[in-house]
Amino acid sequence: MSVPSLLGVFAHPDDESLSSGGVLARHAAAGARTAVVTATWTEGTRRGGELAEALRILGAGGPRMLGYADARVPQSAPGRPRLCDAPIDESVGRLVAHIREFRPEIVVTHDAYGGLTGHPDHVHTHRVTALAVQAAGLERLFPDAGGPWRPSALYLATHPHSALPALAELARAGKGMNTVPDELITATVDVSPWLERKWAAVQAHRTEVERGAAPGLLAGFPAAVRERFLSTEWYIRQDTVSMAPAGTELTV
Repeated sequence: MSVPSLLGVFAHPDDESLSSGGVLARHAAAGARTAVVTATWTEGTRRGGELAEALRILGAGGPRMLGYADARVPQSAPGRPRLCDAPIDESVGRLVAHIREFRPEIVVTHDAYGGLTGHPDHVHTHRVTALAVQAAGLERLFPDAGGPWRPSALYLATHPHSALPALAELARAGKGMNTVPDELITATVDVSPWLERKWAAVQAHRTEVERGAAPGLLAGFPAAVRERFLSTEWYIRQDTVSMAPAGTELTV
């Protein structure tokens, strides 16, 4: 059975590696078309270059960037509005163009909380992606963005309440802990076979390592603690068609 094509949509460079690096690497290694759209920062910045290296490690192609500014770093996209301030139709239309061009069977993005930390860019990227996945299949919406394409499923990267023990070190470091009830989880993916590649992709984001953001915190943890945090990925599946075809599941 062929592995379905996969498009990740994440707010910042490093989110793709932290949230879904294992699934991205697994799908790419199985021969699936795999790519990532990043909502903020631009290719001419240091973090844009780091993103390119992380995607190379994961096998997810070159950067695809919407080009908006990070909510907290205006210089991330000089002359462009912050993602959260941009007109919603504009940002949805930009993402629709990527979905119609790449034609993924599966789209992966942040959950409605915006992941553990609830960063406003994560939350807004979730909203934009949910709207774009629906709009991409409707030919009268954004007609200049290419022919319609409807992905079969949207997967939301998340963490269940039961994962809190594995997250204890991050909680002690002051990171938010937005988790969901375990019964909402529809895919639990053991990515330990891809952990070395996932961790290398996280470390490619040197800016975040150096400033002590999540990649930097993880780099300072004992290997066993880091592996406990990174070796499992959890998702909530939302079918986008009434009868999603067989073979459009994340490889688990």
